Amino acid sequence: MAMVRAVGSFLLVAGMFVGSVRPTSTEAVAPSALPCTSGALGGAFTGAPSLRSLDNFGCQGNWAFTWATVGTGLQQIGVTDVLHFEATSGRWVLVARAQYCKPQLLPSVVYRLGCFSN
Repeated sequence: MAMVRAVGSFLLVAGMFVGSVRPTSTEAVAPSALPCTSGALGGAFTGAPSLRSLDNFGCQGNWAFTWATVGTGLQQIGVTDVLHFEATSGRWVLVARAQYCKPQLLPSVVYRLGCFSN
């Protein structure tokens, strides 16, 4: 009789363990990291003048800053821009610094390095 109880207890505990570790449909999936690379950020520079080089950049959350060189020859100039990651398109887009360069809107790194030059 003791052996039957021991085996029954073991099966009960094993069943509870198996039931507790199987995945459920309500588990959350961790979001993938945003692409904070020179290629991904450089894709936001469309039109004229064209992007010559991305000299410095940084991201914090879905915001980024870039220090870039655009144009060629006598029209070459250094620019500082603020970008926002648009989840719907999966791309970084340039935003108007006059509208977004406010400490309550931007993360501190992007605000400090993207709003106070040029």
